[in-house]
Amino acid sequence: MTAFMDRIAGAPISWGVCEVPGWGWQLDPATVLSQMRDVGLAATEFGPDGFLPDDPRHKARTLADNGLRPVGGFVPVVLHESTHDPVPEIIRAIEGFTAAGAGTLVLAAATGAEGYDARPVLDAAGWRTLLTHLDVLDRLADQSGVTATLHPHVGTMVETAGDVERVLAGSGIGLCLDTGHLVIGGADPVALAAGHAGRIRHTHLKDVDVSWARRVQSGAVPYTEAVRRGMYRPLGQGDVDIAAIVGSLERAGYDGWYVLEQDTILPGPIGAGEPGPIADVRASLEHLRSIARSSA
Repeated sequence: MTAFMDRIAGAPISWGVCEVPGWGWQLDPATVLSQMRDVGLAATEFGPDGFLPDDPRHKARTLADNGLRPVGGFVPVVLHESTHDPVPEIIRAIEGFTAAGAGTLVLAAATGAEGYDARPVLDAAGWRTLLTHLDVLDRLADQSGVTATLHPHVGTMVETAGDVERVLAGSGIGLCLDTGHLVIGGADPVALAAGHAGRIRHTHLKDVDVSWARRVQSGAVPYTEAVRRGMYRPLGQGDVDIAAIVGSLERAGYDGWYVLEQDTILPGPIGAGEPGPIADVRASLEHLRSIARSSA
């Protein structure tokens, strides 16, 4: 199982870079990419629009100059409205991914509103539309050699354990197993990895302080505030059994990426002598190395 360490990638949001307006202090690409390289990550997701150059070839060169391969990235899109056709925007995303040499499209069923602190209730007609769109986009991506996945995500139309089961039963698209968002949504990522490994085509590794997750589930604290207060922990320092998840996937022949994607909010510029978010990334990588050593 040690070979999984060759498939550890990064994500700019672990450095606080996010598409949500007002999320927090945004580090510059040069700092983020050089730190990814310095900690030994093999690749990265692209991050939000505008973080890397818009031109796909320039984007790929920017990553290559930092010793990183392109994975693909997170694309939130409205899927539940019958009057909205997501195909044109996903075609543009796929064309950009393929031109940059990236192979993984991580879809989120966006609500149509900014942020992730609230979501509407989806009726039966909305679910039919969403599931139909998922299969259309899955086939569209496959025709271009891109792997499409659906990312259950807090504050989107696919968030809860019931939502995930509905996607598994009603569509053929693969899942992005995000270990943090699943826990916060009330699903069990350990059980999903053990029972549905064949549907998992991409993995986001997060660890979670479950006490904060329960406060988000109950509505006592908005998602963004919980992130700001430290809901996400370095791997091995929260309540998610990362070793069990990796073990289940590897035994099932999973050959996709494991992306360190731990939502972080920076309150301001990193001061002199402060380690910044790279410290948590290093701690997470060391936890994964310990899993690899114990399974060798």
